[in-house]
Amino acid sequence: MEHEDIGQAVVRLDAVKKYYMVGEFVVKAVDGVSLAIAQGEFTAIMGPSGSGKSTMMNLIGCLDVPTGGTIYIDGEATSGMDEEELAYLRNRKVGFVFQQFNLLGKLTALENVMTPLLYRGMPSGERKERAASALERVGLRDRMLHRPNELSGGQKQRVAIARALVTGPSLLLADEPTGALDSSTGLQIMEEFENLNNDGLTVVLVTHDQSLGMRCRRQIRVRDGHLEGGGEDVL
Repeated sequence: MEHEDIGQAVVRLDAVKKYYMVGEFVVKAVDGVSLAIAQGEFTAIMGPSGSGKSTMMNLIGCLDVPTGGTIYIDGEATSGMDEEELAYLRNRKVGFVFQQFNLLGKLTALENVMTPLLYRGMPSGERKERAASALERVGLRDRMLHRPNELSGGQKQRVAIARALVTGPSLLLADEPTGALDSSTGLQIMEEFENLNNDGLTVVLVTHDQSLGMRCRRQIRVRDGHLEGGGEDVL
């Protein structure tokens, strides 16, 4: 498969649409959005509930496919990719952090972080070493052998961040990552994302929280499936 080179954009959406049928009605969750996010940006996708921001994140992360338009991740056009190719792209290019952590309860923190590397056929020793390094990076060196029920909410989210980092992604996507945390812990997690971005990682934060979104260096506002103000938000 040949892919178009689009330069320094880690993410580009060209006239992307995502429509759903609900009974007899068409819901235009994302309606002709064009935007680009450059390497090293810290971007917030902001909007009220139902604005289309989470759908946009799922499209950027290749968890869903668009109804129309084209999405590029690190210069690769995802249109035409089958499920196996999309899974391969996600595993190597995109790290995910979700509101509810999505940790496996029977596994230790270390084992949870090792999980994405299983799909690479990596030897267990290397998987363990890389997972331990990722946990150390988020300050959990002393919690590696703890299971999720032995961790605080903030520690669980740090495990989830380490799991997102362990594959060495080009892009980190965080969907309401502080939504299940108290305000003080949420600010600590935001500081973690800021530190990662300062280290050069491209971070996209999806949030309805204006105060968190304004901590990001760039804000993209979404309403009714469109970018607010109309037109494109490009490099």
